[in-house]
Amino acid sequence: MDAGYRISGPGMQRGLERVIVGKSMDTLVDPVVAPSSVDTQTEGEAGATGGARDARDTRPDVRALGEAVDRESAFLDVVTAEVGKVVVGQSYMVERILIGLLSGGHCLIEGVPGLAKTLTVKTLAQTIHASFQRIQFTPDLLPADITGTTIYNMHTGQFTQKRGPLFANLVLADEINRAPAKVQSALLEAMQERQVTIGDATHRLPDPFLVLATQNPIEQEGTFPLPEAQLDRFMLLIKVDYPTPVEERAMLDRMTSLDVPAATEVCSIEQIKAARRVVGSIYIDDKVRDYIVHLVNATRQPRTYGLTELAPLVEYGASPRATLNLAIAARAHAFLRHRPYVTPDDVRAIGEDVMRHRVVLTYEAEAEEISTEDVIRRVFERIPAP
Repeated sequence: MDAGYRISGPGMQRGLERVIVGKSMDTLVDPVVAPSSVDTQTEGEAGATGGARDARDTRPDVRALGEAVDRESAFLDVVTAEVGKVVVGQSYMVERILIGLLSGGHCLIEGVPGLAKTLTVKTLAQTIHASFQRIQFTPDLLPADITGTTIYNMHTGQFTQKRGPLFANLVLADEINRAPAKVQSALLEAMQERQVTIGDATHRLPDPFLVLATQNPIEQEGTFPLPEAQLDRFMLLIKVDYPTPVEERAMLDRMTSLDVPAATEVCSIEQIKAARRVVGSIYIDDKVRDYIVHLVNATRQPRTYGLTELAPLVEYGASPRATLNLAIAARAHAFLRHRPYVTPDDVRAIGEDVMRHRVVLTYEAEAEEISTEDVIRRVFERIPAP
């Protein structure tokens, strides 16, 4: 009989406890709640307290939170409609970029040329009253070209610091894989710590700060693949596909006319900051949190979760950033749907985008033409949702 895992509940020690679950590990069972954790309040006591919530209950007021979500997420429908005036289709890409914007996570957008990756980012920037910079990455680009440098002023006889284009709220790193590794590495400090060091001085980047990078997966000549440390800084890896024939016909009619549509500014930085605060307060149940932890751990220890067939295919599992980003992105996904709580469906919907660039496969998996998406889907199929 195979061993399963028991998720610790209220009043029990945190961690995993081995239990026997039939003849498989398909079910993560909940523990029997200890008597101390059961609410033994009688109807009379409830009436005496006026129905007040238990002091130990740390769950938020769902009704008040729902009202806050409805209020602070209203502008997103306007932003989406404004982007839709210019970009035909690609709702998947637009939604994922909004998730990155709401959760403060950087996005790497991957797709063949001509799929409106750059156009979508520029159009979204036009709808927000915020600073925007586009950096075209080229093989001869230098780190100082994006972060800034120290310049000698002959008139004053002093060195002055010149800030680079990285000092903006929204930064489009176009074709990021065309720049060498030393330039890509210059983004690490900015993306992780929201600061840039020029010479002996460290400068804070504006808030919010978001890097939206694009890359072409089919072109290899003259490109420099992003290292794993760089990829891990991106919350989402968004893979863009071709539009449908109906969308392409609408694109043909719209973009070939003399009056090319343009987006207008419809929201402010203050609205985004307010939305982020609400996103951070969206409720995630303990069972959903445990579900996220098990999903990520299953990519590192597949045999432990009964995924023996994946063990020779995975060289490195997802990092702890995957756990954090999966929870944050699931909150933003629920927020976009005007919900004050996260469900397992939110986790599944955003799971591939969060983990596909954090799982490293073996040569055996590449020889069998197995992708990281195949591995992640298998993990989601195997680990049951609460």
